[in-house]
Amino acid sequence: MLDLKGLTMAMGDLDEDQVIDQLKEFVTNNPSEEDALEAVAACQAGMAIVGDLFEKGDYFVGDLIFAGELLTASIGVLKPALGGGGSTVLGTVVLGTVHGDLHDIGKNIFKSMSEAAGFEVIDLGIDVAVEEFVAKAQEIKPQIIGMSGVLTLAIDSMKETVDALKVAGIDAKIIIGGNPVTQESCAFVGADAFTTNAAEGIKICQNWV
Repeated sequence: MLDLKGLTMAMGDLDEDQVIDQLKEFVTNNPSEEDALEAVAACQAGMAIVGDLFEKGDYFVGDLIFAGELLTASIGVLKPALGGGGSTVLGTVVLGTVHGDLHDIGKNIFKSMSEAAGFEVIDLGIDVAVEEFVAKAQEIKPQIIGMSGVLTLAIDSMKETVDALKVAGIDAKIIIGGNPVTQESCAFVGADAFTTNAAEGIKICQNWV
């Protein structure tokens, strides 16, 4: 059995060897997809510790970047257990961090996990203009549009983008994610769902398709 608490602590300590070794051993035991998602959640809990330590000044920007890379590597190790490894594409997701926000760690985590789960992801990057979301959605006709943001101002940007997508007649499910996102802000924005946890977000998207 995987020591989930130990994995969370190792992630929080940025102990790369400990994290990757634990996960490699875990995957050799052919875990279920549900167990693999629990492992991802434990890694994410470690990322929350990293975020707290960064806010306290114990960690620096370089540590945040390393943590993001470590999480991406962790999800890479877990990919075989996360399902979606076949050639079948569940659906297409257009993803981006909304305009005015330059954060991409959460978006990149969600992208890695979506791809591992079998989605095709079109990543528009950070500080994505409303018009860019609309144009790409019209071109690709995705089943799902994902918007990420860490700053409080991202909520207004998300609302602008959702309003524009609806005016353009885009028929796609919309999920928003990031630190400032709540049930209330989801209703304000006009999105179909919200999440602050990438693993939970994947489950929502899988249910939609």
